[in-house]
Amino acid sequence: MLKLEHINIFIQASHILRDVFLEVAEGEVVCLIGRNGAGKTTTLKTIMGFLSPQSGTIEFQKQDISGLPTYKIAQMGLGYMPGDGGIFTDLTVHENIEIGSWMRETSLTPEEKVRFAYQSFPLLEKYRSRKGDQVSGGERKMLAIARAFASDPTMLLLDEPFEGLSPVIIPGINEKIYESTKHGLSILIAESELHHVPEFTNTLYVIERGQIIFAGKPERVQHEEDIMRIIGGGATR
Repeated sequence: MLKLEHINIFIQASHILRDVFLEVAEGEVVCLIGRNGAGKTTTLKTIMGFLSPQSGTIEFQKQDISGLPTYKIAQMGLGYMPGDGGIFTDLTVHENIEIGSWMRETSLTPEEKVRFAYQSFPLLEKYRSRKGDQVSGGERKMLAIARAFASDPTMLLLDEPFEGLSPVIIPGINEKIYESTKHGLSILIAESELHHVPEFTNTLYVIERGQIIFAGKPERVQHEEDIMRIIGGGATR
């Protein structure tokens, strides 16, 4: 579904991503873990075309998307939730979700896409007429994911979807993410906290100083002392 090979990103004189590699298969949940400044968000932004790699390739559904404009990448079926949610605070909850439904043409009508988004997070239906700045932090996270769902994507990129959320809310969001994979949706999650990695994660990548230093089953990382010293102590973005 998604494959990154030898991705290098320079921002001015700084070498931010160094030969980054990563793969996500159809229906998989993959997590990218890293602490502050490690390169998580830069990796997602590069996939979405906000940044162009100086070298390396990015393939989505076996098509090279390296350097394509962001809107074309979105139209191909990549949904994206930025770390800050990207909610339009002057628009209502319903209007934010509607925007997602217009991102690309699929077999679903815009109305069906919006309906699916509400089905994923029924709580948002109650707040559909509220402005984006009139809902809680947890509800904004739900709204950001629901808006991404409304584009009817084949793959989702979620940047720290659990950051700052109450532990009570996280299981509900995890459940919706897991349910979406049953329909073949692939998901790449960037997180800073190891305990936020969902238990149904297929593959875990650890990034440090722009390099992938671990790739494998999540349970394996517990036996890597050097890596656990980096990410196990409550790493932050």
